[in-house]
Amino acid sequence: MDFSWDDLRLFLDVARLGGLSAATATTRLSAATLGRRITALERQLGEPLFQRSQTGYRLTPAGEDLLARAEDVEAAMLSLKRWKEGTLGDRVVRLSAGSWTSAFVAGHIGAIWTVEDRFGLELVTANQKVDIGRRHADLGVRNQRPTEQWLAGRLIGRVAYAIYSGVNLINGIKAGYFVGVAGEGGQTHSARWMQARHGDRIAVSGHDAMSVRELVANGAGLSVFPCFVGDSDPRLVRVATPIKELETDQWLVSHHEERHDPSVRAVGERIATLMQRHAALFRGELPRP
Repeated sequence: MDFSWDDLRLFLDVARLGGLSAATATTRLSAATLGRRITALERQLGEPLFQRSQTGYRLTPAGEDLLARAEDVEAAMLSLKRWKEGTLGDRVVRLSAGSWTSAFVAGHIGAIWTVEDRFGLELVTANQKVDIGRRHADLGVRNQRPTEQWLAGRLIGRVAYAIYSGVNLINGIKAGYFVGVAGEGGQTHSARWMQARHGDRIAVSGHDAMSVRELVANGAGLSVFPCFVGDSDPRLVRVATPIKELETDQWLVSHHEERHDPSVRAVGERIATLMQRHAALFRGELPRP
């Protein structure tokens, strides 16, 4: 039985997006045309691929089987395309993460990338969610499970947060003041928590994570940091137990079409291994020396 790659690609879009209407945007075909193509594919296979309802299309067991196989074909086609374009050795894997996670990855770069790899690595540092669906990144480390149907997510750990001061009780620290986060960095959940509960005691602020850490380390005031940051810096000391309501999941997110790419898969596995190896540090469970 011969399959058309075009038909399989349409099937993948409908399966991932859960219906014809949503898939019209990605396929640039009308719902009627998509419906005819899917029906023709089902006739070719001799069994239904979807359970159709007013709320959308849900895969049947046969559809689930085809989805797994079609994703393998998709990965092979992407690899073939890159080989044809002569870019297989020029592949750059883009990893998006917040400031602290990007810094942690950079500090352990040897566990993520070596000169023997046939791809490059780019760290896309952003406090806001980077659009993996539009290929602004290949992988992302996020604090929430992805809700987009075209994204795959893998839970790789938990992250605890706590209040820290500098080792030396001087200046704003001694007075009980806090160091806030202004600008774009102020939109993180920890920055909003601190503003809501200690906003009246914020005397100094920084616009980025690194400057806030320097301010705290040098006595400007207290602030909230992920435990993997605060507990790794000998200039900082945790002044209270981790804040339960700030604890978050850590998800590794990728696009369905890219997750089987050998380079993306290699970086993803290395990121997951790195985070799991340091899981106790991220959960705030390591005793301070």
